[in-house]
Amino acid sequence: MPANRKHIEEAPSSLNVAAEEYLDYLAVERGLARNTIAAYRRDLTTYCAYLERTGIASFEDVSRRVIEDFIADRREGGYSDASVERSLAAVKGLHAFLVRDGVVAQNPTAALRLPKKAERLPEYLSVEDVSALLDQDFPDGEMGLRDRAILEVLYGCGLRVSELVGLDVGDIHTDDGFVLVRGKGSKERLTPLVGSAARALTHYIGDGRQLLTAHARGAETSAVFLNKNGGRLSRQGVHVICERYGRQVGLVGLHPHMLRHSFATHMLAGGADLRVLQEILGHADISTTQVYTHVDRTQLTEVYLAAHPLAHR
Repeated sequence: MPANRKHIEEAPSSLNVAAEEYLDYLAVERGLARNTIAAYRRDLTTYCAYLERTGIASFEDVSRRVIEDFIADRREGGYSDASVERSLAAVKGLHAFLVRDGVVAQNPTAALRLPKKAERLPEYLSVEDVSALLDQDFPDGEMGLRDRAILEVLYGCGLRVSELVGLDVGDIHTDDGFVLVRGKGSKERLTPLVGSAARALTHYIGDGRQLLTAHARGAETSAVFLNKNGGRLSRQGVHVICERYGRQVGLVGLHPHMLRHSFATHMLAGGADLRVLQEILGHADISTTQVYTHVDRTQLTEVYLAAHPLAHR
């Protein structure tokens, strides 16, 4: 075998090279989150492999029919509607990028439309459920202090789980009543930190976190929430914590995002301005925040049906 044969076989195709240039653009120019980039990379790797299997070696040779066949192939493969829609979004973005960069002359996806998603209202807890979750007995010691602070901050500040585990000690400003949050695309925002969330976090940082840092292996981390070894707590670790404490009060399947949804729903029901809520949640588009107005309307309808004497005539 020639010495350079292996290198030639493993060299990326021109399709994959172009796809990587698009992903670099999304990361550097658009500032998309790392998880979004990773998902798009999986979708585009699958897309390029599909094109190669069908004998297409250049994006110039891709037609609308080819892309429709690719989408049909994904559906027949048993992928969910959400996965298929994301794949199509990635492919549309790639072809638009190639046209803007002058790599190809035509965009075969220009007339393709993303299917409208079925509206799914977010799951959320009642105020009573949240009270039961936060008022339960937590274990004594640093782990109990940490777990209470995690649940309090998730609900009290409406953070995403990635934002929670990304917090550093320098981001916490309890005296001023806010926390500096780094959201999607590394965008920063100030989120109020008051009440029981502030008290639980202050107690944990002052007592519990200090004990956890003693278990650190290697250099001490600046992370707020630590695992038992003194390192930064993972997102998976937070999921386990939510599920465990939820199960103890009968809330089976509790996940961190449900506490964020509960925060938003309860804020809106309490009279919060939609634009203010958008800022606190870190939504780029207010249409994302408006889903909680639908939740509130659902509540109103339920109350009406239960209370109005003529509702069921």
